[in-house]
Amino acid sequence: MHHQGILAVVNASAGTANRRSVDAVASFLASAAARRRTSFDLARTEDLDALDATLGSLDGRQLILLGGDGSIHAAIQCLHQAGTLGSVGPIGIIPVGTGNDLARSLEIPLEPLQAAECVLSGRPRSMELLLSGDRVAVNAVHMGIGADAADKGAEVKKQLRKVKAGKLGYPLGALAAGISSPGLNLTVRVDGELLHDGSRPLLMAALGLGGTVGGGARLIPDANPHDGLVDVVLWESVGRAARVGYALGLKDGDHARRSDVRIGRGRTVEVKAVDGRGFRISNDGELLGPFTHRRWEVECDAWQVIAPQ
Repeated sequence: MHHQGILAVVNASAGTANRRSVDAVASFLASAAARRRTSFDLARTEDLDALDATLGSLDGRQLILLGGDGSIHAAIQCLHQAGTLGSVGPIGIIPVGTGNDLARSLEIPLEPLQAAECVLSGRPRSMELLLSGDRVAVNAVHMGIGADAADKGAEVKKQLRKVKAGKLGYPLGALAAGISSPGLNLTVRVDGELLHDGSRPLLMAALGLGGTVGGGARLIPDANPHDGLVDVVLWESVGRAARVGYALGLKDGDHARRSDVRIGRGRTVEVKAVDGRGFRISNDGELLGPFTHRRWEVECDAWQVIAPQ
């Protein structure tokens, strides 16, 4: 723990940034800082410009991010673009979002006050990043039904919240998108070697540093955010019954053992559209594209996070 103070940052406009959780965490951290005779500040940032300015004024304080995957992604993207990501020291993460997939991969408690205790008592771990041009991903990138599902998933989630089953939003969104999707004609190379030649359409291609997306769907079951490699899961387009089985298998990672699934792992991944049709990408949950060609590489030890002991 730095003695130069603590700066906690929360995205004020994030719909789910539950005010009560944020207030409880802030008073917990403030009293911890007071016991250590150091300062505590909470910055509520309204937009990316405010986030950028806040992160630029860290000045040696310890950074703690309160938020879900989108908020963490935005902060890491800002720090990476400013060239300061490697020098800010270990970053604390306190999940107050819906997804919290990165927190799951790191085994950070999903209960905000427990996570705050973990930030004060945990240990630094170095983390890798996935880079495509100047865009970073901290958890996962996927295209095909995954990205289509992100579109539909938001809609499906709304419907499900009414019946108290919001956690199923991602797999059901994937299912709805999958049944209607013709698939993508892509070639996929991992470390220069062809993993998929484009002769059969792909329903989904996923690249993961962490293992879950969409709030716990185990899309990339073997991914490890510290091994310096990105895990790639490709799912070939198959009949409707198989699609249903696949989407249901997402809950526990069983889909990765299927015969229509191919798995690779490496430092670089290159995806090209065979037919010139663009593909959309879900980049840590943010929809980008369409693109006809994209290349990613893993940057090892790009930043540090505070993980449980």
